[in-house]
Amino acid sequence: MASRKSPLFDTATTVGKIMSFLGVSALCGLLAAGLIFPLAATGGAAAAAGSDILDELPTELHEEPLSTPSRIYANDGETELATFYAENREPVGIDEISQDMQDAMVAIEDERFYEHGGVDARGVTRAAVHNFTSSSEQGASTITMQYVNNVLVNAAYLRGESRLTISGTGEKTYADKLQEMRLAVSVENEMTKEEILEGYLNIVLLGGRNYGVEAAAQYYWGVPASELDIQRSAVLAGMVQSPNGYNPEVNPEASQTRRDVVLDAMLRTDKITEEEHEEAVAVDVADDLEINPEEAGCVSADMAHYFCDYVEEVILSDDTFGPDRGSREELLNRGGLRIVTTLDPGAQQAAEEEAREAVPADDPQAVGTALSTVEPGTGNIVAMAQNTNYDPDAEGTGNTTINFNADFDYGNSGGFAAGSTLKPFVAAAYVEEGGAMDDEIDASEDHYPQYDSWDAHCLPNGTATVLDDDGWSIDNVADDAEREMTVDYGLYYSVNTATAATAKGGDLCTITELTDRLDIHHAYSGAGLDPSNPSFVLGAEEVAPLNLAAAYAAFAADGEYCSPRAISEVTDTHGNEYEIAEPNCEQVLDEDIVAQVNDSMINIAEGQIANNDPNFPMAGKTGTNDTASSTWFMGFSRGLSTAAWVGRYDSNEQLYNRTIAGEHYEEFYGSTIAGPMWLDYMNTVAEDYSTEDFPEADDSPFSDRRDMSRYAGDGGGGEGGGDADDDDDNGDDDD
Repeated sequence: MASRKSPLFDTATTVGKIMSFLGVSALCGLLAAGLIFPLAATGGAAAAAGSDILDELPTELHEEPLSTPSRIYANDGETELATFYAENREPVGIDEISQDMQDAMVAIEDERFYEHGGVDARGVTRAAVHNFTSSSEQGASTITMQYVNNVLVNAAYLRGESRLTISGTGEKTYADKLQEMRLAVSVENEMTKEEILEGYLNIVLLGGRNYGVEAAAQYYWGVPASELDIQRSAVLAGMVQSPNGYNPEVNPEASQTRRDVVLDAMLRTDKITEEEHEEAVAVDVADDLEINPEEAGCVSADMAHYFCDYVEEVILSDDTFGPDRGSREELLNRGGLRIVTTLDPGAQQAAEEEAREAVPADDPQAVGTALSTVEPGTGNIVAMAQNTNYDPDAEGTGNTTINFNADFDYGNSGGFAAGSTLKPFVAAAYVEEGGAMDDEIDASEDHYPQYDSWDAHCLPNGTATVLDDDGWSIDNVADDAEREMTVDYGLYYSVNTATAATAKGGDLCTITELTDRLDIHHAYSGAGLDPSNPSFVLGAEEVAPLNLAAAYAAFAADGEYCSPRAISEVTDTHGNEYEIAEPNCEQVLDEDIVAQVNDSMINIAEGQIANNDPNFPMAGKTGTNDTASSTWFMGFSRGLSTAAWVGRYDSNEQLYNRTIAGEHYEEFYGSTIAGPMWLDYMNTVAEDYSTEDFPEADDSPFSDRRDMSRYAGDGGGGEGGGDADDDDDNGDDDD
């Protein structure tokens, strides 16, 4: 079906014929004379004809929301983290704009603004005569007409119509001008002069990406629009004719010349006195500037840059905010969203300080640190920090936009080998299958030959097989660890052969089914842990700190797992609320099983990390991969679960026998830097949340959960009775 041609653009119509025959200048003359435009007519057939023609034009201005910056806030709703915008605009009321600014704009753009009804017949006549008799062109747009045009251009952009004017050609057609006039009259009937002027002063472009007088005043001089004086008001009013040509930052000489024209107009219209005029003209525009650029995006954040980046990606990935990524980005940059997050600014500040103090960003070894904190029972992300500088343009050690804490899809990190942080889940699965933490296991086996089979009910034939030609060899840090011991003892000392024996005595799929319930997954692919290779039980898979923090939070919350959650509230400039998911929590582990495993992890955290002098009840587990390039302490109180990671982010080179942060380390484990970093941070923030004691298991095999003697004596096996330097497992398989 052929497209229907609008009569507005058809030269066969009355309007079209007039346009073609007379041209725009003559048309403006006709409008001024009242032959077409009803307001100028005094009656008679001409007015009636004009009315009939203009009846074809729309009479209602359909406004779209102004492009307004979106802002991200911490959980208090007051601490601003970052601003996103395509157009730097801060809408304000007319009472928040100085009278000088209002007077300057009216004087230079439309001195009869308060007298006409939207179209200035006198101005149209003047422009028509000038354009008819001169090679140059003169416009006759009133402030109301300019406001209409700006609104239409804004609406067209938001609707995805690439056009710079009403018609979309970049230059106004006769029809554009007529529509502007008709809509201007309509606007004058619906809005007061103050409302029109307010709208115009908030929508007009004033150089660069600054829209509206408030944003411009803040950008050029660091003052609100309410404090704009005569000289500065004249500078801004002068920019309307050519926002970039008269930009005082880019072209101060042209800006000053144009400013003086505005000041002359203000004097001529009695808005300022001779003395005020002379005083304003004497000011040098360039010398008066105090540029205050407001960078957009997470790079502009004062804190929590990587968390900001995470929140941005959450929004861009969520169809709540639009059908596709492009529309969501438009909403974020133009929709004036108020995004309240779950971030605790106090905890975030402490996390950033600890992450940077543990290892400076510019450490020559390219060692990264990361802290992710999740609130048990809600999944709210309380803090997310790392020691590097967030700078998309900077290069070199210590500068990266990669978010160590998040999965690849939310931060471009492939994660880090989990190491022994996976061992508590192996123990939990063992207890879930009917075992107990005081069960004796044979940890003497340190080699499993090729084709050795392990029970795995979810795999074909119900088994997993060691496939490496040389089989699977397992090392332990401590000497004399290959012997019989309890599951509890093996977890406390992080004995690799004990974890392998624990898994061998059960079913590998039971372990991965448990980790699936806790959503432990590969940071790059998002896939769950693979039970087909038994070595996964020693933490060979790369995971993200945030992922582990959420999983460990289930140990703090009596088995309740909550998905990590970064956003609590989103509203737009009109107060409309977006539907944000409430905490997504589910009971995935039995409370008694959690309490039994926690008994061991309490002693790890309080004995090994806090040196038997904890400031609050705590629990956790260290972790180190087999190359000592990734080290962890995963710890929690009842109110906070925090992943502390320290490792290489540019390679898999080992960290032992190196000088890091000014100190030389012959050995390097989870307890070396990650553990102390976790403890210092948690000692600062834990008391702001619950620090009550952990529940005891109903049938705990240990009469005293904090009885450290069960790890000592002739059962010690040479591990040093909890010595922090010997607690971990450089032998974790990461092949």
